[in-house]
Amino acid sequence: MEENMDESQSQKGCKECCERCVGSLPWASLIATILLYMGVALFCGCGHEALSGTVTILQNYFEVIRAPGETLDVFTIIDILKYIIYGLAAGFFVFGVLLLVEGFFTTGAIRDLYGEFKISACGRCLTAFLMFLAYLFFLNTSLVEGANLCLDLRQFGAVTISEERKVCTGSEKFFKMCESNELDLTFHLFVCTLAGAGAAVIAMVHFLMALAANWGYLKDASRIQKYEDIKSKEEQELHDIHSTRSKERLNAYT
Repeated sequence: MEENMDESQSQKGCKECCERCVGSLPWASLIATILLYMGVALFCGCGHEALSGTVTILQNYFEVIRAPGETLDVFTIIDILKYIIYGLAAGFFVFGVLLLVEGFFTTGAIRDLYGEFKISACGRCLTAFLMFLAYLFFLNTSLVEGANLCLDLRQFGAVTISEERKVCTGSEKFFKMCESNELDLTFHLFVCTLAGAGAAVIAMVHFLMALAANWGYLKDASRIQKYEDIKSKEEQELHDIHSTRSKERLNAYT
């Protein structure tokens, strides 16, 4: 009988410990960090490979040649964009770590002040569903249709105005480019890059919501702390006044 009670108490203690550990995690910041890293990884990895595919398409179908020397041409700009991608990956990694650490410290301070408050499962599901709808409505898509279009590199600043590098929809070169594996792979890589950028944007919005909520909680905590200090000071003054009067009465009697 005693062994069963000890086992039940140990299981209860482990359960409470797990619930305490899970409850102390800053889930909002944690989810945003995971989403941010996934989006940045998708954006940087697919973007790097998409830029490499763009170089191949420019050389094979637009007949663009790399300028000799250190001339700033479209290929040099693409190389610069690749280095920018490396910097973005490192910068967002450090930024995500800092935001996650801030979430841990803020969550701990808030729970120490307000204690462990619980809400109903219905409220949690409703809040999560509304957040999902907010993210869904945050994303917008557009569709542009057209016919007999030409891809002119002069419109994108890839070549000078005097050079004519374009491929039109009715030409044989256009059909070859559309049927090539380079264009198919590069197109899907750019789509994945766009999806990664969207995920990173959603993660930053999530971080902004969490930071705004934490700021509100900490501001209220500061006001509560000031109130507690003033209340403690007034109680101490009342205690001192009461002690002084008690001593005066005692001296009067003696």
